Amino acid sequence: MYRSHNCGALNASHIATEVTLAGWVQKSRDKGFMIWVDLRDRYGITQLIFDSERTDTAVFEMAKTLGREFVIQVKGTVIERESKNKNMATGDIEILVSELTILNVALTPPFTIEDETDGGEDIRMKYRYLDIRRNPVKNSLLFRHKVAMEVRKYLSDLDFCEVETPYLIKSTPEGARDFVVPSRMNEGQFYALPQSPQTFKQLLMVGGMDKYFQIVKCFRDEDLRADRQPEFTQIDCEMAFVEQEDILNVFEGLTRHLLKEIKGIEVDKFPRITYDYAMKTYGNDKPDIRFGMEFGELNEVAQHKEFSVFNTAELVVGIAAPGCASYTRKEIDNLIDWVKRPQIGASGMVYAKYELDGTIKSSVDKFYDQEDLLNWAKVTGAKPGDLILVLSGPAHKTRTQLSALRMEVATRLGLRNPEVFAPLWVVDFPLLEFDEESGRYHAMHHPFTSPKPEDIALLETEPGKVRANAYDMVLNGNEIGGGSIRIHDKATQQLMFKYLGFTEEEAKAQFGFLMDAFQFGAPPHGGLAFGLDRLVAILGGQETIRDFIAFPKNNSGRDVMIDAPSVIDDKQLEELHIRLK
Repeated sequence: MYRSHNCGALNASHIATEVTLAGWVQKSRDKGFMIWVDLRDRYGITQLIFDSERTDTAVFEMAKTLGREFVIQVKGTVIERESKNKNMATGDIEILVSELTILNVALTPPFTIEDETDGGEDIRMKYRYLDIRRNPVKNSLLFRHKVAMEVRKYLSDLDFCEVETPYLIKSTPEGARDFVVPSRMNEGQFYALPQSPQTFKQLLMVGGMDKYFQIVKCFRDEDLRADRQPEFTQIDCEMAFVEQEDILNVFEGLTRHLLKEIKGIEVDKFPRITYDYAMKTYGNDKPDIRFGMEFGELNEVAQHKEFSVFNTAELVVGIAAPGCASYTRKEIDNLIDWVKRPQIGASGMVYAKYELDGTIKSSVDKFYDQEDLLNWAKVTGAKPGDLILVLSGPAHKTRTQLSALRMEVATRLGLRNPEVFAPLWVVDFPLLEFDEESGRYHAMHHPFTSPKPEDIALLETEPGKVRANAYDMVLNGNEIGGGSIRIHDKATQQLMFKYLGFTEEEAKAQFGFLMDAFQFGAPPHGGLAFGLDRLVAILGGQETIRDFIAFPKNNSGRDVMIDAPSVIDDKQLEELHIRLK
């Protein structure tokens, strides 16, 4: 055995025990007559001591050669530590070493393997295998494992069956670009990597599996940002003979289970709001409800005065920033500059300070009296001491801008506590959304989402008003999962393809296998997929997902550690029947 115990296991109860440990040298301190070495493995750190009077001379001399990250094995006796370290699980003891074996020498690492490292993100991505040795990354991966195990336990206890689906599939239009894989044996033809196992899980319902789940890799060739990766992991689920309420109850239960088991937090029944309400009240379909600052639409109380900026706007809308009436002009100007940034795109911002004495002072006092401004306070829910922030312009664009401002103000005020969890459901999404560029409607979720039965007639006259049997789970301002009741009969699916602009031939070419399956008795079914990376990051108190993925890509979709993607040689290209320009 390389070790009898791990480096986090020993304590005062093991004093006088002979042990064997193995791991990496965290650091070494040579005092001439005494050498201390911190030995690290996944489980913790144990201090070793080499004593010139008690340790064999050859072993003592070898200990002097140890460098950071050397891999060693030691044998020795557990003794009581003179200077105890209460911050370490093993801080009451140390190992008096009698035998030392250097299993592997190591180059000096390019950054310190410490919780607080001197390495920037780029260098740590290049040497990710070293970064994983650091507690923050290691613990994030262990945390992810714990979450995944609880998911499997919860779903398995409800008779869900985990089924693997293929990675080499047919390319189908699902919103994002596919990653394609050339087929050597089928000249000029390509597989695609799945954006999700959507059609396969529906086919599993046709196959009678009844309750399916899979923790599965998915792939989307899209522009990246901090919370996106070209390959990501879903908790993918589907159920037969269910309605929307059944699915919401199961996966609300899963989320409640994770919050309790992972975070020790009990959450009551999740609020449910409609898509229309979310957009009107928060400006987006994944609202953070850990704090207030709901939108107040001010058209009726701010227009028809003499302020042309508001009079010509489609929407005038504001929020009340709690306790911010004390902001200085410099702080307010900073917010105005923030909303004018190209990323936000507002042309300006109007503000009104609701003073503690009940008066209101605004940047547009020339046009509005106290009665007008008190009406603004009433609509936005402002209280004395609050600061009213108002944007105006085209409705959708202005809501998006104010939504970003709401989140920025909440961040500055410390209202987005990562240890507070506020989940909710957003329901009744539009079935279709109009794309100006292509001049036609696209599925807001995917082509297999069922419309609300009572709205089907609107497909012919007002397709934009048709609601979907679709739902998203939102946690702390992040969409962590979404799904829908699926179309399960061929006629409705053909109707959906028609309104999405598919010809009969195109629908058959792309999805003929699914349409054929529906003719053999498809049950009513629906499902949901959670983004595991994002869910784990939020539960772990982080906004970004990279540290919860063992080997992530950078913002350009590159793995800088293995240098991928990379050029392949001409022989491979020839075998794949590919010619580059």
